[in-house]
Amino acid sequence: DVLGEEGIGCIPFSPLEQGILTSKYLDGIPEDSRAAKSTGYLQKDQVTEKKIEQAKQLNAIAEQRGQTLAQMAVAWLLKDERITSVLVGVSSKKQLLDNLGALENKAFSEGELNIIESILMT
Repeated sequence: DVLGEEGIGCIPFSPLEQGILTSKYLDGIPEDSRAAKSTGYLQKDQVTEKKIEQAKQLNAIAEQRGQTLAQMAVAWLLKDERITSVLVGVSSKKQLLDNLGALENKAFSEGELNIIESILMT
């Protein structure tokens, strides 16, 4: 791949997919959420049943790892040596601390990676 061959790093944009990779949307679209508003980057039609189901499956893995879904999503990116940083937006100290918690467990077993990959490819 180009990043590895050229020794270039990458900073992923929206690593939590505008909040979908948090627990916020596991039960659908909350009234006070970004997706519930008619303006903004995340639109209601982007929060599909498929994405919610994938988030639920990923959340189950995160729980087994002792992480939140957001922590696992950030850790999954940071496990890749080509990723130099992740760009997360927070609206509270609690969200910042939760995201930083990803640093406590960035290691994934081969089995976890295979399951995550199969979820993402469905």
